[in-house]
Amino acid sequence: MSETLSMAPSDKTVETTLSGAEPEEPSLIDWTTIWKPLAWIVGGFLLFFFLPVDSTRFTGSVIESLALAKWYAQEHVLLCLVPAFFIAGGVAVFVSQGSVMKYLGAGASKVLSYGVASVSGSVLAVCSCTVLPLFAGIWKRGAGLGPAIAFLYSGPAINVLAIILTARILGPEIGAARAVGAVLFSVVIGLFMHLMFRKEEEAKAAAAMHMPTPEVERPLWQTTLLFAAMIGLLVSATWGRPEQAGSLWSAVFAAKWLLAGGFAFLLGVLMVRWMRVKVYKLVLAAVAVLIPALMAPQYPLIAFSVGLVAFTTLLTTTRGETESWFTASWDFAKQIMPLLLAGVLVAGLLLGRPGSEGLIPSGWISGLVGGNSLWANLFASVVGAFMYFATLTEVPILQGLIGSGMGQGPALALLLAGPALSLPNMLVIRSVLGTKKTVAFVALVVVMATISGLIFGGLMAV
Repeated sequence: MSETLSMAPSDKTVETTLSGAEPEEPSLIDWTTIWKPLAWIVGGFLLFFFLPVDSTRFTGSVIESLALAKWYAQEHVLLCLVPAFFIAGGVAVFVSQGSVMKYLGAGASKVLSYGVASVSGSVLAVCSCTVLPLFAGIWKRGAGLGPAIAFLYSGPAINVLAIILTARILGPEIGAARAVGAVLFSVVIGLFMHLMFRKEEEAKAAAAMHMPTPEVERPLWQTTLLFAAMIGLLVSATWGRPEQAGSLWSAVFAAKWLLAGGFAFLLGVLMVRWMRVKVYKLVLAAVAVLIPALMAPQYPLIAFSVGLVAFTTLLTTTRGETESWFTASWDFAKQIMPLLLAGVLVAGLLLGRPGSEGLIPSGWISGLVGGNSLWANLFASVVGAFMYFATLTEVPILQGLIGSGMGQGPALALLLAGPALSLPNMLVIRSVLGTKKTVAFVALVVVMATISGLIFGGLMAV
């Protein structure tokens, strides 16, 4: 009996082996985690394997990409983006969430919220990338999607100086059309975004009703004066050279660095009065800026850079809310800067710098935007949306395109889509809002710019 029992398992094993019914061992390879990095590796290998390094157009496009990144770093990072990061950090620290919800929140009055968003954006005169930290700041403080989008569009689009320059160089008709179109766009696109994501906005408004009233650490007039000094510094430092000499704009340009210094000094005084910054630190910072300003006045960027370092030192060596201000600004910078750099490099590779060519020949673009067809307006809107325009640079670019045969309708379409969007801008917006909302925003801008171009081109042809 014992022998029978001892032989049973062995017989069963033999029988199972012969019938092939033994279950297979689980695989040690998990393709669900492998395929993504494998795809990146294979894609990178194929990219470099077939890299057309012998093509003069390709090598020229790479140079254009690097040149655009260099130009962006020289002209925009120090003068535009870094001050914008500090302003955005100030919004996160000094502007209460309750105030943002009151004026820009999902449950605020539509007339009030969209009016405030449009006006707030129009006073900045910044490019599509510089407005991003400010947009991210008010969005994270609880602004409704519609007003936040209105602010995002109005910042670079409703630029009073750019609209005046457009009317003077390209004609009063297209200047007036740009002004009206930009104001309407900021409100209409914001309202459409609100309606498209209405359920999320209603949930946000319902949650805001149960939020406790935040304690206000300083009066509203102090916060307003603080931001007025920072915005004044940003606007004056980035003031562009006007085309016509002897005008008010040229007088402001001649005194831009004096104005910037005045706003910087006002900001320092306010920090001493309200943020416990020591007077001797402010004096040392002022002396550090004055030395290069007096010794090398032909290179104002040196003094401005020293001022940024001095300002950062004041923030990080004073305990309390100044440290929170620096931390919030740094959070925005590390989120936005890498995406902007990648976007600028890709935009330069594909389209080149203004006046130069990338992988896409400029002749293709100018040849496809003649007349006033639906395709010409749509193509101008899409190209404008992906191309990077610094503040005021869109006007001379369009002047050259119109001279090459570009129609009036496509010119307006590019003016309405271009300054407000760019490939770097889209990458950052996606990191803040997500893919779905970013695609919706870009699509609305392109569609409305196309329709506006068709209407304007038709009226101009009559």
